[in-house]
Amino acid sequence: MASEIEFFFDYVSPYSYLADVQLKGLCERTGATIAYRPMLLGGVFKATGNVSPIFEKCEAKRAYGLKTLRRWVALRGAPFQMNPHFPINSVALMRTAIAAQQAGVFATTHVATFQAMWVDGKDLGNPEVIREVMDAAGVDGAALLAATQTDAVKQGLIAATEEAVRRGAFGVPTFCLGDEMFWGQDHLALLEARLTGKLPAVA
Repeated sequence: MASEIEFFFDYVSPYSYLADVQLKGLCERTGATIAYRPMLLGGVFKATGNVSPIFEKCEAKRAYGLKTLRRWVALRGAPFQMNPHFPINSVALMRTAIAAQQAGVFATTHVATFQAMWVDGKDLGNPEVIREVMDAAGVDGAALLAATQTDAVKQGLIAATEEAVRRGAFGVPTFCLGDEMFWGQDHLALLEARLTGKLPAVA
């Protein structure tokens, strides 16, 4: 059975952040490895007809969704604050993630980006703020931002987003274990059970 987990995510998603803080422990317990797949959540929504929970039309459901997020944050014990700039346009940010992968500095920028978005409350819809966050992490932010304008980076993000949709994604975080898809940080327990043989494949 495949033991590589493909993690499709967008930094704009608080649940992607909550998933990310759990992945190290999951890998330690199961021996799995993570393949990080930055993609554009807005592109997935557009392709699938889905919408962000913050645009939920039912006011009571929308309010309950925010309360549920706070409950998950408390349960996970992760440092967190709701970003005051949320929601943001994440195109530049996710292109930066692709550029960081292509430049071999993703491990550093990934940690710094989630920290900036969901702990420090930075406006990561602003390219200048992205550059500052990258620079503070010890990476050349200007070079990464310049790379976001290249065809290689633009097409890389488009390809990852289309791949996520092709494999059934309609939101993030989405995890693919071979041909099996799991959606949501609350389904990581199901993914772990599948990895350890406690859960059979479900058609």
